Amino acid sequence: MNFGYFDDTNKEYVITTPQTPLPWINYLGCESFFRLISNTGGGYAFYKDAKLMRLTRYRYNNAPLDSNGHYYYIKDGSTVWNPGWQPSQTALDAYECRHGLGYTIYKGIKNELEACVTALVPIGADCELNKISLKNLSDSKKNISLYSYVEFCLWNAVEDMNNFQKNYSTGEVEVVKGDSRSCIYHKTEYRERRNHYAVYAVNAACDGFDTARESFLGTYGSPAAPQSVGNGTSCNSVADGWQPCGSFRLDITLEPHESRDFIFMLGYIENPADDKWEAPQIINKKKANELMEHFLSIKDFDNALLRLKDYWSHLLSGYTLEADDKKLCRMVNIWNQYQCMVTFNMSRSASYFESGIGRGMGFRDSCQDLLGFVHLIPDKARQRILDIASTQFENGSAYHQYQPLTKKGNADIGSGFNDDPLWLIAGTAAYLKETGDYSILDEMTPFDSNPDNQAPLMEHLRRSFHFTSTHLGPHNLPLIGRADWNDCLNLNCFSTVPDESFQTAGASEGPVAESVFIAGMYVKYGRDYAQICRHAGLTKEADDADAQVEQMIQAVLKSGWDGEWFLRAYDAAGKKVGSHECEEGQIFIEPQGFCVMAGIGVKEGLAEKALESVKNRLDTKYGIVLLQPAYTYYHLELGEISSYPEGYKENAGIFCHNNPWVSIAETVLGHGSRAFEIYKKICPAYLQDISDLHRTEAYVYSQMIAGKDACRFGEAKNSWLTGTAAWTFTNVSQYILGIRPEFDGLCIDPCIPETLSGFTVTRHFRGAVYHIHVDNSAKSQKGIKTLLVNGTPVEGNMIPYQKDVTEYHVTAIM
Repeated sequence: MNFGYFDDTNKEYVITTPQTPLPWINYLGCESFFRLISNTGGGYAFYKDAKLMRLTRYRYNNAPLDSNGHYYYIKDGSTVWNPGWQPSQTALDAYECRHGLGYTIYKGIKNELEACVTALVPIGADCELNKISLKNLSDSKKNISLYSYVEFCLWNAVEDMNNFQKNYSTGEVEVVKGDSRSCIYHKTEYRERRNHYAVYAVNAACDGFDTARESFLGTYGSPAAPQSVGNGTSCNSVADGWQPCGSFRLDITLEPHESRDFIFMLGYIENPADDKWEAPQIINKKKANELMEHFLSIKDFDNALLRLKDYWSHLLSGYTLEADDKKLCRMVNIWNQYQCMVTFNMSRSASYFESGIGRGMGFRDSCQDLLGFVHLIPDKARQRILDIASTQFENGSAYHQYQPLTKKGNADIGSGFNDDPLWLIAGTAAYLKETGDYSILDEMTPFDSNPDNQAPLMEHLRRSFHFTSTHLGPHNLPLIGRADWNDCLNLNCFSTVPDESFQTAGASEGPVAESVFIAGMYVKYGRDYAQICRHAGLTKEADDADAQVEQMIQAVLKSGWDGEWFLRAYDAAGKKVGSHECEEGQIFIEPQGFCVMAGIGVKEGLAEKALESVKNRLDTKYGIVLLQPAYTYYHLELGEISSYPEGYKENAGIFCHNNPWVSIAETVLGHGSRAFEIYKKICPAYLQDISDLHRTEAYVYSQMIAGKDACRFGEAKNSWLTGTAAWTFTNVSQYILGIRPEFDGLCIDPCIPETLSGFTVTRHFRGAVYHIHVDNSAKSQKGIKTLLVNGTPVEGNMIPYQKDVTEYHVTAIM
């Protein structure tokens, strides 16, 4: 069942009903100011950090679902309705929502009145702009009232939801009404240590306002039926403690077929500590006035929208695909890359499944996300690498997460996830392959965010590599620590106390529990580290790294092979995890993907066996599950992975994040058809016909799909903020289509289904534009027979980087 459709020309997803299976959201903002917005106007705004700088309030896990947002109410006679249906849920005569790249447009029609809201965050500004367009479709005059409504958060979202004995007494606002605009200033805590406030404004003289939630909604009222709107009045309330809000009332007359537009703005303003006030208890509004002058007009709004569209068109032009498969093209050209940019901005901090107050920027997560956006924003990727490395400890380990505002490690989440250090090598290698900018290795970078303790980034990479080398267990495999990529495989935890965090309880280290997955990582990214050393002139260190990688390969072949697939781990007692000897959890997806990606067991024929085992034992019609058989009871020695019901999350759910690893592994063996089959199973463009089952947005990837052991097999959760986005784009762009950046140039190495007759990719790389046409008339799955670069035959499949060449015309014949 469909709830909308792709509009590829406008790069939009069009939703045709407000009652989607779950709220289908979009992200506004690509710099410092952000808004989560659902297809019915729900969501909230924040500046840089959803935990520490939240401008508007949102209640997660609420009922009715998604009933907090930035809303507009229309009172037309006795009828009250919202353009996006929520929160009044008044039936609309027509509805449409268009989620575009950095903007959302939703429109409702009721009783021959059309109301259309266009929402965006402009480039270069810390504000959200809404244009609401009202059109009288009837032959009669209409007298209506338009109400806006936002509920302010008292900045720190954690404090806002738990410290009520304080919060109910701190709320403060200022209200300024003018002839051409009306403004509400939310200034809670500005009188003390804060030097920032929010401004909420409209480009019209309002006929009424409210800044106290109780006055607008009523003491026992709700956003579904605000008391002020029902009465057709405003209380002109000025918040004094309790719950500050922002609401304007505009009384509007529309002649037959007349249209009127209004601009609303929610902005973040920060003043110097010594210039906070323009008079006693009157905030300095100079910057707010400048912001409003810049944006509170129809012309300025329309220009901001055009500039935003131009920004995204230019950004996504760096990798474009032309092929007969339009679903593949729309994912590669638009939605997959767009989602990668959202993960750059959000990591795992704020979505409709991540509350913004728990996880911040993940060390591992952000390094992986970088794989999907480094080609889009290499300068920002460079800074992100340095930010991540700055949270590393001197011994090479790292905080597992850090706060986006402070860029300091988050001790509440802990450390000791022993895969983390290797991800720093992965992210840095991706940056170097994309840009050739080796100067980053010389950047002085703090340990533990301490500016008095710094070393070049190269030293951080060295300590990352040697952390794994010096933390090996009895089988010479890497020690797992608290966990590896699978945060829920807690082999040193042994938690028996409810409410303990599996990620922070128990021992952070153990001398026995080992990870075959980290071994695969060490081999793959250890080879990259050796290459980095060679480019840095460190030949002996490179040779040493290669030798250690070879030792790890032998350790995996000796102690990490189970006969038909790779083991997952050894637990704290030295017992096998992910073995045919186990009662449950006999085979795991992670080592099958990563070990084969690293080339382990390829020449011995083991890789082929491992992937065949994945197909036979883990594959389903909706994707590859994480393990089989599912755990049916809590295993103290394994931790959180066995705490989930069968088929959900890490306990045999379809963890979309690691499905691309198996697809990439299939390309290593030349299995183009199988690689593409795996790719399509979790790809949104191929799934929208089962949206009623899948439930999450039809245009972006989710973290998890319920596995075959679950009652809700095929249902997705945790959309948007997932490493699936980056890994899937890496898979399809670099391994299936095979346009892959390497240290010395651009590799052309497609591995495609034999049914794909060819394709054309335009790829920007190191200051040059590559026009690449792949001809598969031979119906091959892998292998380049002939490679022509600017008309000249080239041996092999690597196009060496040439500084003075700015355009390449490439023909690859399979």
